[in-house]
Amino acid sequence: MSRVLGVDLGSRRIGIAASDPSGVLASPVGIVERRDDRAAEHRDVVAHATELGATTIVVGLPLSLDGSQGPAARAVLDEVAELGVVARASGVEVDTYDERFSTVTAEQGLREAGVRRRERRGRVDAAAATVILQSWLEAHR
Repeated sequence: MSRVLGVDLGSRRIGIAASDPSGVLASPVGIVERRDDRAAEHRDVVAHATELGATTIVVGLPLSLDGSQGPAARAVLDEVAELGVVARASGVEVDTYDERFSTVTAEQGLREAGVRRRERRGRVDAAAATVILQSWLEAHR
């Protein structure tokens, strides 16, 4: 398996995580700040993927608790369609994966690690992307 990039599409920041080359372990990479230019944001995400040699981008899909697609999931799917156009032009595939509770899990992990609340705000998006990607990797072994 080649490297995979995990993405958490937040309203203010896009969290980025990447797998190790063997596709076993996900680690946070950083964030892309939202700046009211989706095309540029998507180019930045794809640039992270190509820089790291990732052939797949996994985007967290915020399904409802019952597993249905609510407004948030539909909005993410619309953005994933746009991201997919940019990604495929660079030879990168895009997949989605259920992200229910990823931000809660990431926030809890940062809190348990002793990260201060103020610092957590800037790191929770990359941590959530890591949770999403790790779950996807485990499901695809």
